[in-house]
Formats: sequence, C-alpha cells, structure tokens
Amino acid sequence: MAALRIVLTIILILVSIVFTTIVLMQEGKSAGLGAISGAAETYWGKNKGRSMEGALVKLTKVLGVVFMLLAIVLNINF
Repeated sequence: MAALRIVLTIILILVSIVFTTIVLMQEGKSAGLGAISGAAETYWGKNKGRSMEGALVKLTKVLGVVFMLLAIVLNINF
C-alpha cells in the first residue's frame, strides 16, 4: 500500500504542475472587450469550443476533477 501511495502522490504532483500551467496559459476574461462593440460574433467567437482556448478550458475542467479525486483518495487512511 505504501508504494501505491507514493505513486499516487507523484501523479498528484504532476497533475498539479500541469494544472497550474494550463490555467496560466488561458486568456483573462477581460481580453474579450470586443464583445462591447459586437465583435464577439466573429468566427473565433462562434467556434470557441473548437479553438485552443476551448481545449484549454476543457482540459482545465478534467484536470480539476482528477486533482480533486486524487486528493480525496490520498486523504483516505488505508
């Protein structure tokens, strides 16, 4: 069981580093000031889910869930 805990801790550390990097790569919400003038209806505004920004958002959600699950599992005293 000690080996499993060590492996899960290493995975948690790696997920934490990747999670932090992905969050820092994302644009801020204030970067979309073009929405005031109606520029949000451009090609990139409509297809944001398929762009790199959309992929970063999805990856952030997945890594957040993985991080939480690993933290919960490592907190269980087994």
